[in-house]
Amino acid sequence: MATKYVSIARDFFAAKGVHVDLIKLYGSMELAPLTGLADAIVDLVSTGNTLKANNLVEVERIMDISSRLVVNQAALKLKQEPIRRLIDVFSRTVAATA
Repeated sequence: MATKYVSIARDFFAAKGVHVDLIKLYGSMELAPLTGLADAIVDLVSTGNTLKANNLVEVERIMDISSRLVVNQAALKLKQEPIRRLIDVFSRTVAATA
């Protein structure tokens, strides 16, 4: 099993009583099964387009996730305008894709 998220994968499969050999990889995780490096992957999936493009299918959902923008309070006070512009860009992008 190839993954960037070794701890999460280990805990998930251990809780199910399933032993898996984990390979820590970064980058294009979906290539691991195609190259014979791993039989399966644990990765983040948003639309599933990359999975489909590589003839992979989601077998089981480990957990739901969400993205968060975290800003240091001091930076927010000292650099309010550029940070506010960034927040506004994120907000518009999220609204456009919803």
